[in-house]
Amino acid sequence: MEFSKSLPENVERLKQVLRADKNFDIVYRTFTIAGRAAALFFVDGFTKDEVLLKMMQSWWSIKEEDMPEDAHGFSKKYLPYGEIGLVKKEEDMLVQLLTGISCLFIDGFEVCMAIDCRTYPARSVGEPEKDKVMRGSRDGFVETLIFNTALIRRRIRDPRLTMEILTAGKSSHTDIAVCYMDGRQDGELLDKIRKRIRELKVDALTMNQESLAECIYPHKWYNPFPKFKFSERPDTAAACILEGNIVVLVDNSPAAMILPSSVFDIIEEADDYYFPPITGTYLRLSRMATAILCLLLTPTWLLLMMNPGMIPPWLDFIRLSDPSYVPLIFQLLILEFAIDGLRLAAINTPNMLTTPLSVIAGIVLGEYSVKSGWFNSETMLYMAFVTVANYSQSSFELGYALKFMRVLILVLTAIFNVWGFGIGLFISFCAIVFNKTIAGKSYIYPLVPFRWKELKKRFLRGRLPLSDEGSR
Repeated sequence: MEFSKSLPENVERLKQVLRADKNFDIVYRTFTIAGRAAALFFVDGFTKDEVLLKMMQSWWSIKEEDMPEDAHGFSKKYLPYGEIGLVKKEEDMLVQLLTGISCLFIDGFEVCMAIDCRTYPARSVGEPEKDKVMRGSRDGFVETLIFNTALIRRRIRDPRLTMEILTAGKSSHTDIAVCYMDGRQDGELLDKIRKRIRELKVDALTMNQESLAECIYPHKWYNPFPKFKFSERPDTAAACILEGNIVVLVDNSPAAMILPSSVFDIIEEADDYYFPPITGTYLRLSRMATAILCLLLTPTWLLLMMNPGMIPPWLDFIRLSDPSYVPLIFQLLILEFAIDGLRLAAINTPNMLTTPLSVIAGIVLGEYSVKSGWFNSETMLYMAFVTVANYSQSSFELGYALKFMRVLILVLTAIFNVWGFGIGLFISFCAIVFNKTIAGKSYIYPLVPFRWKELKKRFLRGRLPLSDEGSR
């Protein structure tokens, strides 16, 4: 629906659509500009008041003989601030208004003048809690999209850096920024992402990135291994863009979604590159080894306890030192779920009570649970190692994928013994090998297809490239 030249008609229509009489934060003001009636609509809290006040003061000083005959001339002459758009359709104007843009109507002009003088409530760009580094920059993404794009622009001062804006959600109209380096990105993948975002048939992206990820890649939901890499660090996002990846930013989310992502990309951390090559290589290899131990330690120990004859003499110390009153499989499964319960409790516990909770949990689960006969000390030891090892991964999704596979192997081992252990390993192997990235490529590239040069870079942290022809 297009606007009318009659200001009263436009104002009455918008008052009904926006429910201005019920919504206290939808503000409209009527005044006169050079003898013509005018109205200004804006959302309280989204507008820079001092900028708007200065512009209104300049409008009141316009004389009737200086008043342009059309909106285009008025915007060029008397709207010098920021971005100005001329909107003809009511639907487009409503979306812009609700994103924080102020909308000016003047009697006789059949368009709305959208004035971008908005501001959003935002927290500081402090270091993210999850993606901390021992050395490197201490800033992180926030919930405001324009701040996040500025953090990337600050690191890549190249005109080839492109940031396309898209929207999704019938009700939310969520802004989505697709960032890439023109000439380095996968053109086919970029077209696929654009098409899928534009064709989304959703009411709102309520969970931001996760909602978008499930919409643009709905396949193989049963495979727990993550299809995307998420990072709250702008330096990581900038480095990935320079490598030719595509970064997707969603408004109201402090994380960047990096596409495409293999399992080796997800395992990488910023600390690998903030230290010398030999230190970075050690950190990377230790993280990979820890992930394998996290997956196999407790299932292997359970298998050996079920088959004592398989224990070599030099591993006799892993045998149970005390009688077991609860079957080992139940001990391990109870601890798997108890640890998740403690993690959830820690998240929902006020900071002032975190230390008492930790002390209570350590005493109850550490000492009394062993003395009471519920758990053996060996079970507690191995599960404690697995829990700590799980936190070596920066990706929550990868940590939980390893946990699900570990529980599956434990259950199959308890039921089918050696055959169950082998079946569990085979299922875990297939879950990784037959997984695909959003680009349709192998999840374990460069192992499949095999590329020795690229594979070496995944395991060994070499020198950073000195030209734009190399990769990180």
